Amino acid sequence: MTMFQVSVEEMFSAGHALRGYRGKCENPHGHNYRVRVTLEGPQLDSVGLLYDFAHLKRTLREVIGTLDHQFLNDLAPFDAINPSAENIAKFFHQETSRHMGEAPNSPRITSITVWETDDASATYTP
Repeated sequence: MTMFQVSVEEMFSAGHALRGYRGKCENPHGHNYRVRVTLEGPQLDSVGLLYDFAHLKRTLREVIGTLDHQFLNDLAPFDAINPSAENIAKFFHQETSRHMGEAPNSPRITSITVWETDDASATYTP
């Protein structure tokens, strides 16, 4: 089956500390995170779009707005689970999915990638 994919990326800054980790990352520190959301679906709408980039960016920015310039360990769910890049990616999947809703024939999120640095990232694939 032929599939189309679209992706958008946004950035945010936040601090965190990894509880139970032995090393520098157990101390409070910050990152300029980059997040990529990728959607996939088999059919385009009448305009020829899988999903409107502007709408997807707006959705991603809404989720980012809850984390930007915050200490992640103080925010749910990261007050209970470590704010690792892996857990942040899963959080973005859950929140982006919730904001997008489920419409018939709508594309699905195939992956969320979160970069802590230019050369270190984690991807969540539902």
